[in-house]
Amino acid sequence: GWCPLSPAGAQTTQLLVEPPWTPAVLWDRVTLTCQGPGTPGATTWYKDGRNWWQEGPDHFLVSKSGTYKCDRPSIGLSNPVHVLD
Repeated sequence: GWCPLSPAGAQTTQLLVEPPWTPAVLWDRVTLTCQGPGTPGATTWYKDGRNWWQEGPDHFLVSKSGTYKCDRPSIGLSNPVHVLD
């Protein structure tokens, strides 16, 4: 079962990949979800190290390959997720 609540004291932004297997490839219709406390609408997305989407949604369907990270004001930068063609 998937639990939306992170353990107490875990203040890391989790970047969730659906489907969960690696490597993530566009053909699988990959959805990235930025998890963490705070307002979902205040998510900043980074693609290939650049600020890519200010005040974006907390999840979206990936349409281009690259390395994605998300940032939430209350927690900080997530782990990177690589999406391949």
